Amino acid sequence: MKNKAIIMWIITVICLILTIVFWFLMNNAEVNYEEVTAIVTDTATKEVVNKKTGSRTKFYQVKVRYEGKEYELQNVHGLSGYSEGRSVKALLANDKLYANVEGIKSTSPVAIIYFVFLFGTFGMLILSATYMSKVKTKKEAV
Repeated sequence: MKNKAIIMWIITVICLILTIVFWFLMNNAEVNYEEVTAIVTDTATKEVVNKKTGSRTKFYQVKVRYEGKEYELQNVHGLSGYSEGRSVKALLANDKLYANVEGIKSTSPVAIIYFVFLFGTFGMLILSATYMSKVKTKKEAV
């Protein structure tokens, strides 16, 4: 049982190291995009209320037109500067328009792998700590 706990901690450390490596790869990745000018056609704010806590979260939607095609602007953090009919700078990448470079980076394959290892590290940390406490409890009972 103790060997399983050690193996779980080793896996946790490996996940943590890979998380750090992929964080650096994600942030240093060069992304290909084209800066374009688009026209805002519609804006909306969607508010979601958590029924248990009562907290509210706002989601912002901005629709723009670029070269006769309608796009939903990705990674928008607020509506200031996005009034209907206004020209705005947008970043065209992978047939989508983004409000900023972070939006492009966070949807790259490297970023997806980073998030998988990030959540995996937290999961393994919880499992390893729980399993280790069971091993210690069993050891004290004997």
